[in-house]
Amino acid sequence: MTESIFQPTISNAKKTSSQPQIWIRRLVWKIAIATLLLMAVGSATRVMNAGLACPDWPLCYGQLVPTRQMNLQVFLEWFHRLDAALIGISAIALSGLSWWYRKELPSWLPWASTFALFLIVFQGILGGLTVTQLLRFDIVTAHLGTALLFFSTLIIIGTSLLPYQGTKAAGKLSWFGLSAAVLVYMQSILGGLVGSQWALHQCFAGSQLCNVMNAHILGVVPPTLTVVAVVWFAWKTPGLHRSLRVLANCAAGLVSLQILLGIATFKLHLQVEPLTVTHQAVGASLLGVLIAFTVLAIRDKADSQAAT
Repeated sequence: MTESIFQPTISNAKKTSSQPQIWIRRLVWKIAIATLLLMAVGSATRVMNAGLACPDWPLCYGQLVPTRQMNLQVFLEWFHRLDAALIGISAIALSGLSWWYRKELPSWLPWASTFALFLIVFQGILGGLTVTQLLRFDIVTAHLGTALLFFSTLIIIGTSLLPYQGTKAAGKLSWFGLSAAVLVYMQSILGGLVGSQWALHQCFAGSQLCNVMNAHILGVVPPTLTVVAVVWFAWKTPGLHRSLRVLANCAAGLVSLQILLGIATFKLHLQVEPLTVTHQAVGASLLGVLIAFTVLAIRDKADSQAAT
């Protein structure tokens, strides 16, 4: 599914892709999808007030599977930890395979996979601290920020390993894509602060933390305008690779959906939990699409420079 929009270039590139590289590429995309699911479950855990449903860490009520205490809140927190553990094991496998087959892989790949492993270990430490420090807002926000950084690293690795041959037309589109991705990441962190401090609820209740909420609302403007610029220039650039236009269209659709979800979430005062979770998942997906766009634009530009 992920490789479908690159189909025109796959047949030629596969001839030069080693089997370990194909294995690792598939593993990376599977971990990326699992990470997106993990962030969605983490958002559901927060909005359902399930962050402390398991009072201990890393076990839950001192058990691997707390069958007696199991309810929706406990399940969300327990499943969140289970998914995180599986991703951690997969990250270890990714790093191990990258180093084992390093002679058949790009030289940067073992180091990139090691960095991803470092991030997931750090993320696990933050996950434990969120419980032991009773959901302290700065730790919860750092937990989200690291998750997004790990997800972004996976997208960079996966997109870099995709079979792709640019048309040498991307020009400065990589800078637009990178700017949009950075702004979306920063806006996601602001959203994490709003959620971890329950700023929206507190602002509606007594005008507390309205500055945090207003910063998040105003923060929508810069990334939205930058995404619009990405889409505009992607369609105005002659000869641009079809995959870049598809990714630009996806970014346009996701940012539109994200704005609508944000408005609905605000109007409904965060009372509809699935809406809030979808808002978080769409934001992470938008970040992933912009990063994939940026990586392909950089590869396109690199092909152009190599040709000259």
